[in-house]
Amino acid sequence: MITTVLPASERTATPWKNGGGVTREIAAWPPGSGLDDFDWRVSMAEVREPGAFSLFPGVERCLTVIEGGLRLTFGGGHAVSLNARSEPSIFPGDRACHGLPVGGPVVDLNVMVRRGHFRSQVERLSNARWRPIGDVALLIALEPLSVIEETRSDHRTTLGALDGLICAFAPAPPTLQVGGRALGVSISAL
Repeated sequence: MITTVLPASERTATPWKNGGGVTREIAAWPPGSGLDDFDWRVSMAEVREPGAFSLFPGVERCLTVIEGGLRLTFGGGHAVSLNARSEPSIFPGDRACHGLPVGGPVVDLNVMVRRGHFRSQVERLSNARWRPIGDVALLIALEPLSVIEETRSDHRTTLGALDGLICAFAPAPPTLQVGGRALGVSISAL
């Protein structure tokens, strides 16, 4: 397993595609890709005001609230409320969506994959054994924690709050011991 720590302190804030907020990219493929040509992208956003989400044609989105509460209203009136305990919300990136922070600012994790080429899965973890599925996995620490690969108990990685750990596997993903609260993101090529 090849791992790289992605410190939260090194993420650069960039304007949303529609100009209505700020996002911080955690990882994307291929390296150096922009908002219109990524195969997959994982980012964190701060939502402070209500507004329309940027449209991403041909992309599937998976949004997970880390802090606060967020109400998503989709074209046609369907709405869903999310908070820091909710399951992730999966929706097409080319579907009109309006976000309304509930009770204050929101921090969310946004995983986007190119439809028909990749798929993603996000899991909430808490002091858990985690076996990622797929080709690449990211672990986003929601608090300071340690990660140990079960087959190499002598290899421990320590993460601060909101730091990430990206893992590439060959030939198969190992089981990881996650010593705290985190989000586990698995990305698979189709």
